[in-house]
Amino acid sequence: MTRVLVISAEPIGGAMLGSAIRAYELARALRPHAEVLVAAPEGGDGSADLEFARDDARALRPLLARADFVITQPPWPHVMAELRRSDARLIFDLYDPEPLENLELLAGRGALVRRAVSTLTLDRFAAALRAGDHFICASETQRSLWLGMLLAERLLPPGVYDADPTLRSRLGVVPFGVSAQAPVADGPGPRERFGIEGDLVLWNGGVWPWLDAPTAIRAVAELGRDATLVFMSGKGGSGPAERAVAEARAVPGPVVFNETWVPYEQRATWLLEADCAISTHRDHLETRFAFRTRLLDCFWAGLPVVASAGDDLAERVARDGLGAVAAPGDVAGTAAALEQVLQRGRAAYAPALAEAADAFAWSRTVAPIVKWLVTPAPARVRGRGAFRPRDAAFRAALRVLGRWPSL
Repeated sequence: MTRVLVISAEPIGGAMLGSAIRAYELARALRPHAEVLVAAPEGGDGSADLEFARDDARALRPLLARADFVITQPPWPHVMAELRRSDARLIFDLYDPEPLENLELLAGRGALVRRAVSTLTLDRFAAALRAGDHFICASETQRSLWLGMLLAERLLPPGVYDADPTLRSRLGVVPFGVSAQAPVADGPGPRERFGIEGDLVLWNGGVWPWLDAPTAIRAVAELGRDATLVFMSGKGGSGPAERAVAEARAVPGPVVFNETWVPYEQRATWLLEADCAISTHRDHLETRFAFRTRLLDCFWAGLPVVASAGDDLAERVARDGLGAVAAPGDVAGTAAALEQVLQRGRAAYAPALAEAADAFAWSRTVAPIVKWLVTPAPARVRGRGAFRPRDAAFRAALRVLGRWPSL
C-alpha cells in the first residue's frame, strides 16, 4: 500500500491552529487510500505518530525513509534539508499565502525584523517550488498566485507546459474541507457559560492582524435587538486581541471573549448554539488570496455567515445564499447584513449551507492527491533545489541557539 507522511507545521492536539487542523484532516481523508502517518512539532497531545523538536528535524529520518509521498507546507531550511535527502515524492501545501500574511502580521515591527522574515519566508516558498513534485492550494485564485510565482522562478519551461498545458498534474486545488460526520453538541456551550438568551453572533476564529474585529464589534453594537458577540478563540495576548478588547469596552452592547481556545472536537457545540457567524477583514493583499478556513465549519454546522467581501469564500456566501456580505470596514453595511441574516433565521439558510458542506466534504477535496497517489510522477524541472547561503546560515543559527527562535 502507498505510504504517505503528513508533516504538520504546528502541534496536533485539542487547541489546533489552522495549519495543524488541515494536516490532521488531510491525513484522515487519505487513510482509505494509503497508509498515512502524521508528524508534528512537539507540544501536541500525543495523537501524532511522531512529535519532533522544532529546531531539529533529524527525528523525521526513519519516517521519510519509508514514505512514498510527503505532504507538508513549505518548511524551514533544516526540515527541507531532510526532505531533499528523501526519495519520496514531495507535495507542498500552499494553502496559506504566508508571504502576504506576514506583511500584515509584522506591521509595526522594526524594518530589520520585517525584512528578515519576509526574505526567509519567500526563500522557503521558492525552495518548495523547486523541490516539489506536486503542489496544492485552497482555491483557483490562489492557484493563479502560485502559477505566477512558478513562472517568475522560471519553473514553467516549454517541456513542462507541453506535458500538461493545464498544469493540473502538478498544481491542484485542494480546499479546506468539511467533516462527513454531522456536528453533535458536546458539553456546555456559550449560552450556558455566559448566560446568553438573545441572538448569539459568533466569531469562530482567531483575532489576527489581517482581520478586522473592531468592525464586527461596532456592527453588533448598532443592531436594534438583543444580540451578543462571542469570540470563541480566547483573548490571547496579541495586539489585535488587545485592541478588540479595548474596542468592546468602548461600545454599548455585550461582547464576550472566551478565555481559552475551544478544543477542536468541542467546536460543534458553539456553532450549533449560535444564530449567525461573523468574519470581517480589512482590504489588503492578504484578503485577495485568503481562504477563511473557519467559515467551512459554519457550512458544516448549518450556521449562516456575515463576511467582509473580497475573498473566495465571501464570494460564495453571496452567490449561494449562505448568509450576507458587506464591504470591508463598512460598519453600517455589516450591521445591515447581520440584521438581514438574524431576521431570516438559521432555518432559511439550511438547504444552501448543507449543499455547500457536501461540496466541501474532505473526501471530495482530496481528489487531486488521491489521483497523484496512483499516477507516475511528472518530470522534475530542476532536481531538488540549489544551495542557498541563507539556508545554511539559518541551520547554523539553530545549532548555535539550540532552540527555536521567537519573534
